[in-house]
Amino acid sequence: MDDYEIAIFAAGCFWGVEDKFRRLDGVISTRVGYTGGHVPDATYKEVCSNKTGHAEAVEVIFDPKTVSYENLLEKFWDVHDPTTLNRQGPDIGRQYRSAIFYLDNDQKEKALRSKEKLEQSRKFRHPIVTEITPATEFWEAEEYHQQYNEKKKQRFSVFL
Repeated sequence: MDDYEIAIFAAGCFWGVEDKFRRLDGVISTRVGYTGGHVPDATYKEVCSNKTGHAEAVEVIFDPKTVSYENLLEKFWDVHDPTTLNRQGPDIGRQYRSAIFYLDNDQKEKALRSKEKLEQSRKFRHPIVTEITPATEFWEAEEYHQQYNEKKKQRFSVFL
């Protein structure tokens, strides 16, 4: 475990975001949860009330020998629209904000450079609103949210 690193991203509803990261080579594990707010051990219902300050987020444990933090940042930018403030698709609220929660100065610098590079590319017509902020405590979401898309596929596969 000492050779692995952690990254934390928020990019809208955590179900799809978690699924995309979990499939990357070099990702050891993922878990969804809540971070960036002020309520300890918040529940999904509390986070959805938009009163906790938390974002739905994904914690990614990865092997940097196989996948770099920069690779994870590229995936992060690709899996959501970083120009919509507190919204992804039909999901609206601060819990769906775009954010990178860095764990050290190295991650902070890489995230800032990555965002700047994307802004300079002019890929998006609107400004990038992604927050780049220090990580706070990550509160694991309820079990039924963990690998939700995979569980959903398994439930429906009995009908195929």
